[in-house]
Amino acid sequence: MNKKLVYGMTLGAMLLAPLAVYPVLLMKLLCFVLLACAFNLLLGFGGLLSFGHAALFGGAGYIAGYVLRDVGYPFEIGLMAGVLGAATMGLVMGALAIRRKGIYFTMVTLALAQMVYFFCLQAPFTGGEDGLQNIPRGRLFGIVDLGSDLAMYYVVLAITVAGYVAIVRIVNSPFGRVLNAIKENEPRAISLGYDVDKYKLVAFVLSAALAGLAGATKSVVLGFETLVDVHWGMSGLVVLMTLIGGVGTLTGPIVGALVILVLETRLGELGDGLASLTGIAWFQALGESVTIVTGLIFIICVLLFRRGIVGELVARLFR
Repeated sequence: MNKKLVYGMTLGAMLLAPLAVYPVLLMKLLCFVLLACAFNLLLGFGGLLSFGHAALFGGAGYIAGYVLRDVGYPFEIGLMAGVLGAATMGLVMGALAIRRKGIYFTMVTLALAQMVYFFCLQAPFTGGEDGLQNIPRGRLFGIVDLGSDLAMYYVVLAITVAGYVAIVRIVNSPFGRVLNAIKENEPRAISLGYDVDKYKLVAFVLSAALAGLAGATKSVVLGFETLVDVHWGMSGLVVLMTLIGGVGTLTGPIVGALVILVLETRLGELGDGLASLTGIAWFQALGESVTIVTGLIFIICVLLFRRGIVGELVARLFR
C-alpha cells in the first residue's frame, strides 16, 4: 500500500479520534509517541543507547511549567523554553557521553540523568516530591483558548505531526545517511573523513530537542510536572516502547508507544471484564500488574519478534 495513503488515513483517523476517545488520553499518547520517535532517532539511526532521555523529557516539562506559571509567558514561549532547555542539556550530556562507547556511553547518560533527577527533587521551583502544579495552558497566539481539551488536542496533534515530519526529513537527509553509515560501520566512516563525534553530538542534540518538545507539551496538557518524568524508569519505558515497536523503523516507536500506553490505561478495565465473564477473580489483579504484563510482552517480542512488531512485519512482507 502506498505510504502517502497510509499516512493520510492515519491522519484522518487522528482528526476524528476525539469523537470516540477522551482527548486528554489521546494527547498523552501523542506526547509519548513523539518521545519514542525522538529516542528512536538516536538509537535506531545513530546506534546510541541513551538512558538520559527521561531527564530531557521531564526537565523540559519543568522548564516550560516554570516559564508559564511563575514567569507568566505565553504558551509558545513556554514551549520554546522547554525545547531550548532540553537541547542545552542534550548538548552537555552528549558532549560528555560521546567520549565513550557501548555500555559506557549508556552509563554516562544514566549518571547525568540521575543528577538532573536529584536537582529536580531539591530545587525550590520544582515543588520537590509534590511536583510543579497548576501549569496554565493559556492561549495559542493570544487567540485560541487552550483551556478547551478539543482545541488543545489539535494543537498537540499538529506538534506531534511536525515533530514526526522533522524526524523523517532528518533520517532521509544526507546527515541521516551519514549517521546510519556511522552506526553500521564507524571505522569505515572515519576512514572516509567524517568527524563521527560531531555527527553523534548533533544527533543527540536533535533527539534531545524533540524529546523536550514532547515533555513540555505533556506538562501543559496535564497541567503538572512530577518527578516520575525525570526518573530513570521513564528512560526504561521509552526504550521498551522503541524495542517493542521496532528499532530503526519510522513507525515502530508509534506502535510501541500505543501498546504500552493502552496497557497502562486499559489493563484494569480488561481485567474486570475478564473476571466478570469467566468468574475468575484473579483477572481483577491485572490492573495492578502492568509492569509484569509489559515485561512478558517484552520477552515475547525478544523471542519471537527480534526486530520488533513493525520490523518483523516489514521483513516478512519483503520475503
